[in-house]
Amino acid sequence: MTRESAEGYLAALEAGALYPAIFFEGAFASGWVRVWTGARDIAWDGKTWTGAGALLGLGPLEETSEVVASGTTVSLSGVPLDLIGLAIEEARQGSPGRLWLALLTPEGAVIADPVQAFSGRLDVPEIAEDGSTCTITLSYESRLIDLGTPRSWRYTHESQQVLFPGDRGFAYVTAIQDREITWGRG
Repeated sequence: MTRESAEGYLAALEAGALYPAIFFEGAFASGWVRVWTGARDIAWDGKTWTGAGALLGLGPLEETSEVVASGTTVSLSGVPLDLIGLAIEEARQGSPGRLWLALLTPEGAVIADPVQAFSGRLDVPEIAEDGSTCTITLSYESRLIDLGTPRSWRYTHESQQVLFPGDRGFAYVTAIQDREITWGRG
């Protein structure tokens, strides 16, 4: 799959002097959390991203030419035990999360616009502890996972009122569903 990339991004790829970085943004109950794989805070896209360094881990990112709902994981290791409760309370299933692949200049500035590598919704958080610190792993699923979810929409007056209040297109469906209609000569 080809992606649109800014000229600065393509020029950095061709130059060969690559300083890659990964940016993660996830919605939680108290607001957005933005971290990246660097050691210091950085400004990009009008937002401040907190440096998590090697503490930030990612699962595999799969991309195929088929319509497949694939997911990934984002993990943060070295979290103090007193923050576990906060992480559990803040995570909300279905909250959005996004990953970007970026290139940096030797000075540490973001080159052009990073490429969005993944966008999905939070599935389940997992916590693994070893006594003094723990690792929090967040599983994200692609929105394509919804293709397998049955819809509760019915061709009834009640369902139509949810989408289009006042519409009477299905008002008489229940009255005619069991009626026997004779066509032609009776």
